[in-house]
Amino acid sequence: MDAKQIALVQSTFAQVEPIAQEVGDLFYTRLFEIDPAIRQLFKGDMKKQALMLMTVIGLAVRGLDRPETIEPSIRALGQRHYRYGVTAPDYNTFGAALIWALEQVLGDAFTPPVKEAWVEAYNLLADAMKKAMQPAEATT
Repeated sequence: MDAKQIALVQSTFAQVEPIAQEVGDLFYTRLFEIDPAIRQLFKGDMKKQALMLMTVIGLAVRGLDRPETIEPSIRALGQRHYRYGVTAPDYNTFGAALIWALEQVLGDAFTPPVKEAWVEAYNLLADAMKKAMQPAEATT
């Protein structure tokens, strides 16, 4: 990602952050519409899950310009998701649901360059998580 894309993601996330619960709820609604089978991966309160998702996205977004600071957390997140049963193809579904939710709440501000920047950011983070998707003992 270049500096301009990082700035676009960070500035649009600043618009999303005050309505994080709504965005998280939209994300999960869309995720389960796209792939109802994914619902079985989630056991807890989905309102809390939605807010937790947006908190993690916020941390990642703020660290995009300093990837070394978020890399350990992203790898650990990928390992946890592996243990939860998330598969590599699920990341495509997650990405589609996230981009859709952002488009819904940002409206006209979700310009083609903003969308491209978010897709790039998501792919960067998802790739790092997928690389960590192996049993912990295999990484030692």
